[in-house]
Amino acid sequence: MEKRTEEKPIISVQHVSMHFKVPLEGASSLKEYVIGGLRGKNKTRILRALDDISFEVRRGEILGIIGTNGSGKSTLLKIISGALLPTEGRVVADQDSIQLLTLGTGFDRELTARENVYLSGALLGYSREFIRRKYRRIVEFAELEGFMEQKVKNFSSGMVSRLGFAIATARETPGILILDEVLSVGDMFFREKSAGRIQEMIHSGATVLIVSHSVDTIRKNCTRALWLERGRQRMEGPPGEVCAAYTKWGRQEKEGKG
Repeated sequence: MEKRTEEKPIISVQHVSMHFKVPLEGASSLKEYVIGGLRGKNKTRILRALDDISFEVRRGEILGIIGTNGSGKSTLLKIISGALLPTEGRVVADQDSIQLLTLGTGFDRELTARENVYLSGALLGYSREFIRRKYRRIVEFAELEGFMEQKVKNFSSGMVSRLGFAIATARETPGILILDEVLSVGDMFFREKSAGRIQEMIHSGATVLIVSHSVDTIRKNCTRALWLERGRQRMEGPPGEVCAAYTKWGRQEKEGKG
C-alpha cells in the first residue's frame, strides 16, 4: 500500500519570541543617553512583543491574523519576511519569494506615483522591462489614471494603499504575499476588487497572510485564522470560530472597562 506523504509547510514558525529593551527614563538628548550608558545609569525593561509563537502555513492557504493594537502582528510579519531576527525560536520560509505589503511599502513620498511604481517594483524584485509591460495594468487597477505625475505625499492613504496593492500583485504568482492592514483601507468597491484579486492568486497557487482589524475581512478571505493578543497566541483554527471568540472577548473587555 502506497504511503501518502503530506506536503511540507511553506512557512514554519517554531517557538518564536521577540523581546525589546525599552528605556524606563528617556534621555533628553543623544549625548545624555550615551553618557548615561557609559555610567551605567540607563535603566531598561524588557518588552515581550511575541512570546512562544508556533504555527505552519502550507502552499495555497490564506492565513488571517487578528488581534488588538500592540498584540505583535506586524512584528511577526517582519520576522517571517526576514526584516527582523527573533530573540528566540526560528522561522523557515523562502524569503526570496515573500512580498510584504504595508501602506506605502518602498515609496518615496517626494517622488511621483509613476516614479514610485518603478522604485517599489524594483524593491520587490521586478525588472524594469516587467514594470514597463505591467505599468498600464497597475495604474488601471489602482484607479489612478490622471494622478501618476503627482507626488505621493499629496495622496490620501487610500490612494497609497491602492497603488501599493496594485504593484505588489502585478506578478501572476507572487509566491508568498503578506498584507499588513491593506485590505481594510479604501472604499468598499476597491476592497471587493482586492478580495477578487486575492482569490485569483489563491487559485494560481499563491500563499497569503493577511493582517486586519476587520473580522469580516478575515472571515470572507481566509481559510484559517490566528489570534494574537499581548504577544501571545490565543487561538488558531477556522476563521469563523476564531473571529467569534475574538469578538466575544473584545466585548467582554469593553464591558469590563465600562
